[in-house]
Amino acid sequence: MTPTADNLWQQLFWLLVLAIPIACVARTVVFEEVFREPREYCQRRSQTCSSLLQRKFFYLFTCEYCFSHYVTVFFLIVTRYQLLLPGWRGYLIAFFALVFMANAYLNLYGRLRVDITSEKKEIEVKEKQVEAHEKQIEVKDKEIQKLEVEINNAQVATGPESSDTRAPAA
Repeated sequence: MTPTADNLWQQLFWLLVLAIPIACVARTVVFEEVFREPREYCQRRSQTCSSLLQRKFFYLFTCEYCFSHYVTVFFLIVTRYQLLLPGWRGYLIAFFALVFMANAYLNLYGRLRVDITSEKKEIEVKEKQVEAHEKQIEVKDKEIQKLEVEINNAQVATGPESSDTRAPAA
């Protein structure tokens, strides 16, 4: 059941939910590996076409913000979602609101990915620091063991008499 103009909360709920698949489709087409070949074709065409209209048409498939407009139109046709007002005005408001929310989700997702990547890099740096510290400890342990062996060898070589520092009795 599509939301009606008299139920604002239902309309807002639909706005928040419909923006999710719009963002998902836009991101998938523009960034994911599964669409790499068509995207690369569109990128080439957006740079090499002689007509401005053709270049802009192909560019729309390489920009997630631009592509989200097309995806939004598709979802508006499928769901017949209108926001605040009935008729064409409700579709127009819904169109821009959905594009805005979908791109807010895309930005939030992008920021989250940056934060996760940054945290992973920090963890890698800390792990490398811990490994370096552990290697330093191992080196120092080996030096200590070597010194202990040298001390023991020196004590064995000098014998038990030299360890007695008292003057001999006459």
